[in-house]
Amino acid sequence: MARPIWSGTLSFGLLNIPVQLMPGTRGTDLSFRMLDARDKSPIRYERVNAETGEEVPWKDVVKAFEYDKGSYVVLEQEDIRSAAPESHDAIEVEAFVDAEAIGPQYFEKPYVLVPAKKAEKGYVLLRETLKNTGRLGIARVVVRSREHLCAVLPQGDALLLVMMRYPQELVDIGDYALPAGQAGDYRVSQREMQMAEALIASMESDWKPAGYKDEFRARLHKVIEKRIKAKGGKVRRSLEEPALREDAATNVVDFMSLLQQSIDAKRRTPARKAAAKTAEKKPAAKKSKAATKRAVKKAKSAR
Repeated sequence: MARPIWSGTLSFGLLNIPVQLMPGTRGTDLSFRMLDARDKSPIRYERVNAETGEEVPWKDVVKAFEYDKGSYVVLEQEDIRSAAPESHDAIEVEAFVDAEAIGPQYFEKPYVLVPAKKAEKGYVLLRETLKNTGRLGIARVVVRSREHLCAVLPQGDALLLVMMRYPQELVDIGDYALPAGQAGDYRVSQREMQMAEALIASMESDWKPAGYKDEFRARLHKVIEKRIKAKGGKVRRSLEEPALREDAATNVVDFMSLLQQSIDAKRRTPARKAAAKTAEKKPAAKKSKAATKRAVKKAKSAR
């Protein structure tokens, strides 16, 4: 089984569900190596200084941003880490939105959220609630020091986490010359519409993903096997993937209490929030006065 990419908690309101982020896709592309045609030796890619032509060791390689043609600013690892949020171990749901309100262009790559032991109740609670309400959660997660926008949505028995694209990454479709308007504006007749609808109806089918395979990859794999057999070699099989690591889980949680507290917190008015902040500051002030008195008394005794 695959190894977890990330471990932490899935949070909404005051509820925290320990989860592991597991791969939702697998690579199926055939990998090729570049060889020297003269003696079939592998070609090695080297890091070469563009000015001197000398190879640069990894210890001397730094990351830089080209802010102008030929002008660079070097970034250290600390600089990159400082831009990331403080919390790296939580998927914090910021809002729940109508699942149909988000266009397909925003979704990028799926992962599977797997609950830790004894965290199944919270997991199922969120999954079934999302199903019943037709909502999905919008959250952020930090993976490998990079913050990602993501969606948490139900799929069968699973909760999926789908990496999303930010609006700034998408091209405005208005930038392209597209045929706007009604079908009649393009001399599409009613009869043609009816025939097109009839054709679509004749091709209707249930979605059966197992029926779709990468035929090109299968044919290419046969060609490779044929080449190997012609040379008297054997096809190497990949080793079995390591087992999933099991993490410690949480204790029993009072879900009703946490849900009610979360709802109450969302309903709290700005005036109440301001009053709560004022109340929190008062004890701090008392503590400060007491500390001052102790300092004065200590100074007198020292004299």
